[in-house]
Amino acid sequence: MKKFLAILTVLILISACKTEPQIEEPIEISAEDLHASVDKVTEIMIHDIFSPPVASRIFTYPNIAAYEIVALHNDEYTSLVGQVTDLKPIPEPDSVSNINYDLSALVAHMELSKRLIFSEDRMETLRDSLYGVWEGKNPTVFKSSKNYGLQVAAHIGEWMNKDNYPQTRTMPKFTVDADNASRWQPTPPAYMDGIEPHWSKIRPFVIDSAAQFKPIPPPAFSMDESSDFYKELKEVYDVGKKIEEEGDQSAEIAIAKFWDCNPYVSVTRGHLMFATKKITPGAHWIGITKIAARKTDSDFDQTLYAYTKTSMAIADGFISCWDEKYRSNLIRPETLINQHIDDEWKPVLQTPPFPEYTSGHSVVSGAASTTLTSIFGDNFSFEDDTELPYGLPMRKFESFNKAAEEAAISRMYGGIHYRAAVEVGLKQGRNLGQFLVDKLKMKTDQRMASNSQ
Repeated sequence: MKKFLAILTVLILISACKTEPQIEEPIEISAEDLHASVDKVTEIMIHDIFSPPVASRIFTYPNIAAYEIVALHNDEYTSLVGQVTDLKPIPEPDSVSNINYDLSALVAHMELSKRLIFSEDRMETLRDSLYGVWEGKNPTVFKSSKNYGLQVAAHIGEWMNKDNYPQTRTMPKFTVDADNASRWQPTPPAYMDGIEPHWSKIRPFVIDSAAQFKPIPPPAFSMDESSDFYKELKEVYDVGKKIEEEGDQSAEIAIAKFWDCNPYVSVTRGHLMFATKKITPGAHWIGITKIAARKTDSDFDQTLYAYTKTSMAIADGFISCWDEKYRSNLIRPETLINQHIDDEWKPVLQTPPFPEYTSGHSVVSGAASTTLTSIFGDNFSFEDDTELPYGLPMRKFESFNKAAEEAAISRMYGGIHYRAAVEVGLKQGRNLGQFLVDKLKMKTDQRMASNSQ
C-alpha cells in the first residue's frame, strides 16, 4: 500500500510540473509603431545635432529598407529596384510561413536607423521595448521575422555605404574667398565653417545627378543701388526693420520662427556659448507626412509608402540645393547689411552656416509638398503641430503647396535669404519633386488621395 501511495504521489507531482502549452498570439504591427520609430529617429537627430543634409540621408535609407520588404509581399506596391540608383533586389526569406512582413520591415527600419545615428542606445531602448512585446506574443514568428528584417537591413546597409558619404567625411573644409566681395563668409555669432561643401558628391536616389535641376544664376552681384541685387538686399533690410518695429505682433515674425528649423542656433550668455536644439527642415516635412497619414487613417504599408516617397524627395532636394549653394557661393544678407547699410542690424533668425543661393527650405519644401500632393491629393488641409514641442503654436494650411510657399518666404522674413533664393528655390524643388513623382512607379496614388477628400 505504501509503495502504491509513493508511486501515486510521484505521478501527481509529475503531472503538476507539466505546464500548459503556450498559445501564440498574432503580432499586429500598426502605423503608430512606424510613427514611433520615425519620431525616435527625429528625437535622436536633434540630440546628436545632425546637419539638414545629413539628417535627410538618415531618414531615407531606413524607409527604403522597410518599404522593399513591404513591396515583396504586398502586390499594391512595386519595388524600387530599377527606379532608385544602384539598388539591388533584397534577399527573399528562406521560408514565408513564419514571416510577419510588417514586423520585418519595422525591424529593418530600426536597425538601419541605429546604424546612422550616434546615440544608438536611445534607439535600442525603443527597439528592446517592442521586441519584448512581440516575442512574448509569438516567439516563433518574432524570431523568423526579426532575422529577416536584420538580413534586409544588412543588404541595404551595403548599398548605403557606397553612396560616397564615407568619402566626404575626409574631404577638405570649405575655403572662404575673403578677397571676393560677393562670396560667402562665416556669419555671427559662431562664425562656423560652411557645412557639407561636398554634399553634391553624394549619390542621388532618384534624380540623375546633383546638377539635373540646376537653377538660373542669382542676380549679378552689385552694390549699385539701382541694381537688382542691391534692391533685393535692401528689401531684406526693410522687411527686417518693419518686423522689428512691429515686434511680437508681426505676422511675419511668427511665420519666420515657425519655419526656422535650424539645428545650429548658437546662444551666447556671458562667456559661454552653446547650441539650442531644433528639428531640421526635412524633419519638419517628415512631421507633416505623419500628420497627413494619421488624418487619412493610413495603415502601416500606406504610411511607409508616404514616408519613403517623401524622404527621397527631401534627400534629393538637399543634394540639388547644396550643389548650387557651393557653386554660386553667394554672400548672406547679414554680412552685406552690416558692412554697407547698418552695422547693428540683426536678422530675425540666426543665419545658417553655408552659402545663400538657393534657399534650402524653399527647395526641400517644394520637393516635399509636390510629393505629398501626389500621395494625399491637392487642397489637403491640415493643422501643423510639428513645432509645438519647441514652444511654437500650431498653424493651419489649406494645402501642402500653401505650406511650402509660407516655408519659402519665411526665409526672407527671417532676414537670411534674398527673394531670388526663395522664389527660384521653390521652383527648383517643385520641378525636382514632379520629376520624382513622374519617374517613380510605386503604387496607384489615387487610392490614398481619395481618402483625404
